[in-house]
Amino acid sequence: MAGVSGILVVDKPAGWTSHDVVGRVRHLAGTRRVGHAGTLDPMATGVLVVLVGRATRAAEFAEAQAKGYAAHIRFGVTTDTLDTDGRVLTQGGRTPELDEILAVLPGFTGEIEQIPPMYSAIKIGGRKLYEIARAGGEVERKARKVNISKLSCAGPLPDGDYELSIECSKGTYVRSLCADIGGALGCGACMSALRRTYSGAFRVEDALTLEEIEARGAGNCLLPVDALFSDSPELRLAGARAERAVRNGSDTPCRAAEGRYRVYSESGEFMMLGEVKDGVLRTIKSFFEVG
Repeated sequence: MAGVSGILVVDKPAGWTSHDVVGRVRHLAGTRRVGHAGTLDPMATGVLVVLVGRATRAAEFAEAQAKGYAAHIRFGVTTDTLDTDGRVLTQGGRTPELDEILAVLPGFTGEIEQIPPMYSAIKIGGRKLYEIARAGGEVERKARKVNISKLSCAGPLPDGDYELSIECSKGTYVRSLCADIGGALGCGACMSALRRTYSGAFRVEDALTLEEIEARGAGNCLLPVDALFSDSPELRLAGARAERAVRNGSDTPCRAAEGRYRVYSESGEFMMLGEVKDGVLRTIKSFFEVG
């Protein structure tokens, strides 16, 4: 499958790390050049955007897109990992009513600060936090700003948990959000389930399981890399000279309105994500095949 390139929208199974999924896709696609956009914990399921071949150049854009989650929150229990996979620290706390939960949610909406959990892959002093935590240690972590653009709650569910519906920015820890909501209510809480429902324009309804990808063939499941930039308008280059300039990484005159564009050759090949400013088209990131 030489030269394979594109995007796989995978429905990550529970119990797999994001790295496990990448390893499986490498085997299915027959290439080592595979990455993902936005880590999911082993407990989590749902949309994992996997980039294959030259599409890996789009990782920074895919990671930056807003992500949606359906998370189950269990009140009255706290754990060392902030989810039900961890060691229980406290339990037996009360379960609040829905109206109490809804009353505190506005305090967790918009730009907020989060302290990354100890059980995370962030490195401090060259060591991943979860490695330090597993060895029984704990280090001070700096709060990070994240943005929660949508946050609502429904329930209780049959098991007594509640469900949070979340839209948030890159770098948001839903486990930390659950624990902080429990802290604000004075009863403690942890996350009991997590499903990523979308990442940018990619929805869980359109995601494929690894079994489906294997059955169909990875090459038949790939989306073109320009699908990642569907919110930007299309710009078609006029003539060989403009295409040559783009392939050489040079700026080229352009009469289009200022803004960001999906840029295609005259024949329809996706060339790059570009930006027009002051009558000039410049490359943001190129995606054409080289050689």
